[in-house]
Amino acid sequence: MDPARDDDLTAHSEYFPKITPGLIVLIDLDRFKEYTVMKGLNPYIPNDVTGELTRLVEDFAIKYRGVVVYGLDYDRGTEEALVEIPFGCEDVDSIIKDLERLKNLINSYGVGVTIVVVHDYVSGMPASNRRDAYHATPGRKRAVKILNGLKKRGGNILYVEC
Repeated sequence: MDPARDDDLTAHSEYFPKITPGLIVLIDLDRFKEYTVMKGLNPYIPNDVTGELTRLVEDFAIKYRGVVVYGLDYDRGTEEALVEIPFGCEDVDSIIKDLERLKNLINSYGVGVTIVVVHDYVSGMPASNRRDAYHATPGRKRAVKILNGLKKRGGNILYVEC
């Protein structure tokens, strides 16, 4: 393995320091509890929307060599996810286009989705619980604060801070 080649590295490689510059991507379905009640869906099993979001988040993370820090749920379906992409700023235009496609696809089910992308330092390590996922680093805290503010104003937006 040649440490100078980025394509040989992963987020957990011995060549990566503990934190690196990257992108924090936070995805959250808007008013999804209301949607499940309105459609008579069981919130404890995957449905069309949460199953699709699970697939989309997984594909997105694989494509950009990201790490799903929190939220990917195969048993219940994914309602929220936090993905970190080490060195993601190099692909930011492509990442934004893919997130716009993700948003449009979820919107086609009649569900809103709020997505926040923040450039900061990332650890590339999965979190063991929601609290660690959302508050373990200043960048994650900032992304959550932005997400909450956008959701209070109606949500269904892709916000990028790079």
